[in-house]
Amino acid sequence: MKRLWITGARGLIGSHLLRQAAFFWPECRVIPLARPELELTDTQAAAARFAADRPDAVIHCAAISRSPVCQADPAQAHRQNVEVTRHLAELCAEIPLVFFSTDLVFDGLRGNYTEEDEPNPRLVYAETKVAAEQIVRANPRHLIIRASLNYGHTATGNRSFNEEMLNAGRAGQTLKLFTDEFRSPIAAWETAQAVLGLLQASATGIVHVAGSERLSRFQLGQLLAALHPEANLRLEPASLRDYSGPPRPADVSLSCARAEAILGHPLPRFSSWLPAQPSIASS
Repeated sequence: MKRLWITGARGLIGSHLLRQAAFFWPECRVIPLARPELELTDTQAAAARFAADRPDAVIHCAAISRSPVCQADPAQAHRQNVEVTRHLAELCAEIPLVFFSTDLVFDGLRGNYTEEDEPNPRLVYAETKVAAEQIVRANPRHLIIRASLNYGHTATGNRSFNEEMLNAGRAGQTLKLFTDEFRSPIAAWETAQAVLGLLQASATGIVHVAGSERLSRFQLGQLLAALHPEANLRLEPASLRDYSGPPRPADVSLSCARAEAILGHPLPRFSSWLPAQPSIASS
């Protein structure tokens, strides 16, 4: 590994990848790309920068990842999430491309989804990710990471699920959290380590990278309340049965057996990881 592009390098997972890549490849030149450095929708600029940098691999984290934003503007979501990925896949025809997808590609009817299960997206955001997956899968060099909720801290302080919950609690809001909506949460720190390990192992195809524990939104709120008593979080259990907004898949928990087999170790249970990592959990 000589030169590594990381798009979306100022985001939650991108920033952790940036911090950890030097430990995996000390002599590698890691090139962080965020919108101020390169507008990926400008295909000519992206191609010129690619030709100048000549990366040996690309990790593509950049996306419109907020579901309400994608629901409100599907065309823009398609440009950012699908067309940008299409162009990067073309540029990376001869080198590894790591593309970040989501557990929300599934309909949530049963949970514990494997890489072989058929996607059935219910949200515009997830639809764009499925479309992008199809593009990336066409090249056997490329790797698709399906991720779940990631815990961590960002420069803006409002990008991760834990930041959103804590900000709402500190503003005096009562958090109404579903007891019957399930994900497989993991720390962004652990996701970055796993993805760099998979890239190092030359993994290709689709790999699920998430926590090895199925937790509800309400359980996540309880874990955060215990970790941050100073936030005085007020939690109220709620049910999807009483919800009338945009679609919300009930259970998109993931099986990560393939990732664990490649990496040679289990991915962490979030409820065990969180209280055991005070320095990482607070930074």
